[in-house]
Formats: sequence, C-alpha cells, structure tokens
Amino acid sequence: MTNTDGTAVVALSDAAKHFGPVKALDGVSLCVMSGECLALVGHNGAGKSTLVNLINGTFGPTSGTVDFPGGAHGVRSVFQELSLCPNLTVAENLAMAHPGLKGAGWRKPARAEIRSSLDTVFPDNGIDVDAEVDTLSIAERQMVEIAIGFAPRGGTARLVILDEPTSSLDEGIARQLLSHVRRFCEAGGAAIFISHMMGEVFEVSDRIAVLKDGKVVADRPTPEFTRQGLVDAMGHVATERAADQAARSAPGDVILTGEGLQARRGEVVGLSGLAGHGQAAALARLYLSLSSDWRGGKGTKAVFVAGDRPRDGVLPLWSILRNISVSVLGQGLVDRAKERALAEDWKARIGIRTDDLTNPILSLSGGNQQKVLFARALASDAPVVVMDDPMRGVDVGTKQDVYAMIRAEAAKGRTFLWYSTETEEVCQCDRVFVFRNGEISAELTGDEITEERILEASFEMQEAS
Repeated sequence: MTNTDGTAVVALSDAAKHFGPVKALDGVSLCVMSGECLALVGHNGAGKSTLVNLINGTFGPTSGTVDFPGGAHGVRSVFQELSLCPNLTVAENLAMAHPGLKGAGWRKPARAEIRSSLDTVFPDNGIDVDAEVDTLSIAERQMVEIAIGFAPRGGTARLVILDEPTSSLDEGIARQLLSHVRRFCEAGGAAIFISHMMGEVFEVSDRIAVLKDGKVVADRPTPEFTRQGLVDAMGHVATERAADQAARSAPGDVILTGEGLQARRGEVVGLSGLAGHGQAAALARLYLSLSSDWRGGKGTKAVFVAGDRPRDGVLPLWSILRNISVSVLGQGLVDRAKERALAEDWKARIGIRTDDLTNPILSLSGGNQQKVLFARALASDAPVVVMDDPMRGVDVGTKQDVYAMIRAEAAKGRTFLWYSTETEEVCQCDRVFVFRNGEISAELTGDEITEERILEASFEMQEAS
C-alpha cells in the first residue's frame, strides 16, 4: 500500500515528556513518512496519547525534539474521547475548526464541505448536517469527528492522527473508514492509526510501532509482525479462548425476559447486528426496567458498564477510588479502610495504571478509565451486569483479562447482557440475539455463534424485504 516519497511529515528525536516523576514518554525517536500509515499500538498507559499530544502541539517535549520538515500545517487529530460541541450542529462544528469560514455567508459552504467529507469517507451515511450533535448516536458522532479530520478546512490534510477511530463503529462502517485511510495514504497523505483491534492494525498499516512504558520497543514493517508476535511485543500474552470455553458452566433458570429476548442465571447474552438497529435502545430499556426502583433495602438488581464514558460512565469531579467504590457505598457511615481495600484489590485485579487512587479519574487514559467502570460494576453484588459496548479503547491484553473475569463471574451465577460492535466479542457469549431494523432477526447459541452467522442474520431481514 505504501506510496511514500521518502519525505518525513513528522520526526521525533529522543522526545520525552515527564509529568513530575512520571515519565509518560521516555526518549522516543520515530518518523512518519508521506504516503505511509503508521500503526501505534501498546497497552493502556503505554504513552500513545502523550505521543499524539506532542505531535499535535498540545504538549511540548520535556527534552528531545519534534520536527515537521514540511511545516506543521495540515496536521489533524481525531480523538478517542470525542471533542465535538454537543449543542452545535454538525456544520457548525466544522466551522469551529475552519479558520476560513467567516462572515455572513459561512453556513452554506460549511454544510457543503462537511457533507462532501462525510459522503467521501462514509458513503450513504444519512447524517443530517443541520442536526445538533447531542441528537446523534455515538457512532454518528464518531463519524462526524472523523469527517472533520479529513475535510479540507481551507488547506490539505497532510497527517491525520486517528485515536481508536472505530471504537463505536460497526464492522461495515469501520471498513469504509479503513478503505478511506488506504486511499488517503495512496494519494500521498500520512496517517497515524491507534487501535487495539489487531485485525484493523494489520489491514490498514504499512508499519507498526509498539510502545511500552513510554518507549518504542519495536518498529518495523507490518508484514514482519505476526498477531501473536505483536501481542508478545506489547508485553502481555493473551489468554487462549479454549481455556475460557472450558471454564463455562451450564446456565440456570430464566431470570430476565423482555424486548423479545431472555437471559438465564449464569449466562452471557450478546446483542449484535449493525449499529443503530435497536440493540442499544433495547439494552437501555432492559436496564431501566431493572434499576428504576430506588426504595431502600431491596438491593441492586443490575449495574451498568458504559461504552460512552464521558456521557454515561465516569464521574469527572471524583477520584479514581470513589469512581470504583460508588457502586457498593450504602447509606450511613462509610468504612474508609474497607473502601480503599476494595479499590486496591480491583486496581490490581484489572490492572488500573495509577500510583495513587486518590488522583482524579480524568488523570487516567481512556482505556484505564474504562477499567475503572468495569471494576465499579464487578465489585457490586448485582446479579445482572448490563454492558453497552464496554471495550472501547481497551487493549488486547486487558480484553482477555476482562473476558476471563466475566466468565468467572458467570460461573458464580451472575448474568451478563452485552452489546458490542465487535463480532469477536459477541462470539464470547453463550447466547446471541441479532438485531435488524429494531427487531430480533436471529437467536444463536453454542456452535451457531460465528461471525458468518451473525453477519448473515444482520442482513437477512433487509434481503427478505
């Protein structure tokens, strides 16, 4: 795929960034060439976001240099934590990033430019450019942010940094983006692609750089890596799924019905299908039906793990410790020693990277914030755990650890409802309900749960109509 002309778009030389005693980056030397897609991988907290912030100018290096041989213009960032203004329209959000759109007549060209960019990256997207962003689904918001990143905006995008760009997109929309990234680089653009989805990394990148503890520990052409070799370079050997399958136990009695589906005690139930076809709405209604009784003394029936962390997950003004323990704090006095012991236990079990649990939750990377949300849910005694695409921004090693935790909790009788946009995750489930056009088009169990069957059911109702 490479069409590089040998010109470096950005070059880091022994670049470091320290936050007090914490070495977020520790002497990184790295180049990104025009016509090249560089994949940047590593566990949560490895330094990927800090490296991105050095390149886009958010931070200056503590030492070393960050150079742009052709100038720093045309460097764009698409963030994992969406940065759109929710009370503005799609076109107005483009205008905020476009210095040339000024004066009384700016709205018409703003609408035209964002519409063109959306249609180029995501054909047939159906997004209304006059809609306020807070009325869009999280997948649509991510599509808008990506389209703004690639839009001309009075110039030409030379380097686009994509931080977990497909974390809220279903497989079909994600494939549209990967195809566009390839076309962009073939035309001479450059991209930095950050993802924990190994298949996407191998499909779209020309070269892979692995970060670990703030240092580049491997940097070579993509064909020189294997999937397992890449995981090993990151420093974590993933759990084999066969061992996970062996740990499964037979589910018990039906404990939950509604929305056309049912779940048994000790069962992991997946909700799948193309994004926007009713899964998330059905999941929300099921959770509300279990959690809307606030009378004391009745216990907690369900807990929720959000995929949209800023909107539905983290409590941004609270500490890491309090974000974990809030699910188990009862009425009356709080035993601070037990609260800290619980938080320390889950910090170790799920690998939350922090030196001090009293630090603000927003001091963590996005993936580590997601680990906190898992810890919060699993630390509770609720019999049902509802998960809304919860693996956004979580590294491959942690995903395997979480899969094992889910399976261990299910073996104890806890039930999981799991909506995911990743087919690989859905295949971890005992039972899968596939949605299409707001209805369940298939119920799959056991050996029926395969990527092929899920995709077939996702499109089945459309073809029948």
